[in-house]
Amino acid sequence: MAKVKLAQLLQHGDLLDRYGVSIRVLGQRELIKPDLLADIERATKMTSRNGDAILNVCFPYTSHDEITTAIRSTVADYSKPLPVQQRTFSESHIKHTLRSRHLSVAAEKIRERSRSPSSRGASDVEDSTSSSATLHPDSPPEYPLPSGKDVDLSDVVNPNLYPDPESITSKVLNDHMYTAGLPPLELLIRTSGVERLSDFMLWQSHENTDIVFLKCLWPEFDLWQFLPVLVEWQWRRKKEEEQESGVRSIGGSIIRMKTS
Repeated sequence: MAKVKLAQLLQHGDLLDRYGVSIRVLGQRELIKPDLLADIERATKMTSRNGDAILNVCFPYTSHDEITTAIRSTVADYSKPLPVQQRTFSESHIKHTLRSRHLSVAAEKIRERSRSPSSRGASDVEDSTSSSATLHPDSPPEYPLPSGKDVDLSDVVNPNLYPDPESITSKVLNDHMYTAGLPPLELLIRTSGVERLSDFMLWQSHENTDIVFLKCLWPEFDLWQFLPVLVEWQWRRKKEEEQESGVRSIGGSIIRMKTS
């Protein structure tokens, strides 16, 4: 059935281009048969240049797999060392400067003491020792650099520095989902009369998502089934926007009364 539906979509490629529809297939592609996977690749490639609308086909798809995949890819990204950033006031640069100044001051004190004839012999040895211990401005960094004259710091990584796990937020996980880059889910329609999500779009369903359960089966779901749901959803959203704007205007008038 999936192959037949994809073939029908490909037959109307000019219609998809007219409305700027891009087809995306979300799910575990490794479970798809090779011949069907070839048709999927052809459909996504044919509509890849369209950007006005996106048709997501979730097949084969479960929210548990999507969330697991997103966490796995996030862990992989946070397990990579961070690239070296050339900073003037880095910690290693400050340590290097302080140590150099400290050794320079110590060497100057030794030279002052060496002006007396009695301590000239001993001071020569100490001065040579302190001079050899002074850090050179071009001392090698704490991490290895690649060989070659021209070194690009973007290709150099610090093996001891990794991304902070505390910086992982819901947005970071959202960027690793199958639906990354898509707007928030506003309307979710479940057919067949079953009032549950059945492991579908669990991550994307948030506090502002309207969920509608219909008794018709999926093959029976057509434009006449969809239009009443869409009209009611638009009416409800318009009412919510009017209420929010009314609350903001009332709040503004109260503030003006307090300040007058």
